Amino acid sequence: MSAESATPRVLSRPAVRGRLSPAHLRRLRWTPVAPVLATVLVLCAPVPTGDAAAPGGVTFADGASVLLVTWCGVRLLRGRGGPLTPLGALVFGAPTVAFAVATAASADPSASLPGFLRSLQIFVLVPLAVLLVLRDARDFRLLCGALVVLALVQGGVGVVQNVTGTGASFGGRTIRAVGTFGPLDVMGMATVVAYGLVAAVALGLGARDRTPRGLRPAALCAAAALVVPLILSYSRGAWIASAAACTVVLFLSGARRAVVVLAALTAGAVVVIGGFGVGSAQVGERFASITDVSSAPDRSVDDRYSLWSAAAAMWRDEPATGVGPKNFASHRDSHAPLGLSSGSDTEGAGQDFRREPLLSPHNMYLLLLSEQGLVGTTAVAGGWVALLVVGVRRHREARSAGARDCGLAAVGLLVWQTVDFLYADIGGPSTVLTAVALGMAAWWALHPSPAAGDEAAAR
Repeated sequence: MSAESATPRVLSRPAVRGRLSPAHLRRLRWTPVAPVLATVLVLCAPVPTGDAAAPGGVTFADGASVLLVTWCGVRLLRGRGGPLTPLGALVFGAPTVAFAVATAASADPSASLPGFLRSLQIFVLVPLAVLLVLRDARDFRLLCGALVVLALVQGGVGVVQNVTGTGASFGGRTIRAVGTFGPLDVMGMATVVAYGLVAAVALGLGARDRTPRGLRPAALCAAAALVVPLILSYSRGAWIASAAACTVVLFLSGARRAVVVLAALTAGAVVVIGGFGVGSAQVGERFASITDVSSAPDRSVDDRYSLWSAAAAMWRDEPATGVGPKNFASHRDSHAPLGLSSGSDTEGAGQDFRREPLLSPHNMYLLLLSEQGLVGTTAVAGGWVALLVVGVRRHREARSAGARDCGLAAVGLLVWQTVDFLYADIGGPSTVLTAVALGMAAWWALHPSPAAGDEAAAR
């Protein structure tokens, strides 16, 4: 017997990997992060409404998020997934305890249980799953790319709605861009487009030699295209949050560049809106309505301030634990001013006229205060502050690293969300995307080596 035949033919792991085709290797590369991408891209599909809607308002995105959390749990049981630092355990553990305390202290814990589960889903489980599933900067960029693709799809639908007059009702005309979310979730498309805009700006400004070729021009072109549907959404909160987030991203990428870009954008806006009058009447009126609470045509601002007043009154009654999750609506009328209207009129985008009740204060911080008191607000908002501080510090430390664009995107998305929460709260299909964005910010702040993918590529 020859020596060759006597030697057992055992293939080592590198040899097996070497026999795999490049296409197979790419599929293996995408497999761990696929549930996160699916959770984002499923929002490209039209949202079922009316009789087609699922009971309890559950959407396809909610189902995808459940699969994401399950996938993460399976990976953890198999010894895979990223590590959780002590700060990460605190950021996600404290809200879990706070939600449980507020639910137990509620006058009707059974009625508060759905609110507890929803809060746990959006602020703990889905962000934690994103943190543990993402492995390196390449995964993070894939997720940013998914956000941009989703924004371009929904924004494209919104622009068509505005041009053809098939959008949601606004000022007596069906011109408001809402994408496939419909008039019942007018903030849905604005949120999606804003996320894509911030991610595209960050990728365009932070791209370096180690990032994929052509990423910078493609990202900047996508960002420019997304400005149009964002404006046509007529969402004041999304405008303010996007301006704040993009300004922060600009200054983090370089103060000198930020001054030049802001000057150029200001000059361009003056020429386009002031000189040519493009959209000046409607956009200008919408901006002016932000601080005008007395004009009859835009009663939504007056109603919002009344809801804020009701939320503050609930918190004063129950300062520690609030009135309980999901209980704002049942306590609204006993705390709101008499001038609060009974609902909001919705129409257009393929749906008949409906009057939707005002079930939340449209301010996440006041919603937390009213329903979960100082306990819940401190735990949730304190975690966001910690992520923001650590994220900015990490970005400064990674200025020379290839993952600088990831830091800009993570910080920008978190800034956008914390500012937008001054004018909005959770609700609707796009809420799952909020959880994904929080998870991306957590990954950048808490992952031991966020630039691992670029370092491996450099070697």
